Amino acid sequence: MSKLHLVMGGRVANPQTLEFEDLNSIDLVGVFPDYASAENAWRGAAQRTVDDAEMRYVIVHLHKLLEPELPSAE
Repeated sequence: MSKLHLVMGGRVANPQTLEFEDLNSIDLVGVFPDYASAENAWRGAAQRTVDDAEMRYVIVHLHKLLEPELPSAE
């Protein structure tokens, strides 16, 4: 199985948390087959909103959610 990663972001209520204000307006950047390509997409999305402290982009390790018993080697 590929080590799938999701890149997503949106406006947060507090820049120090991941509590998104409006789940309907989440920006789903994409699903990527490895961490390196996900990180590249995350950097691009985060860089576009660097001046907006309330916008936050994250990388979600989907493979850890789908098969949590597998050892992690990023």
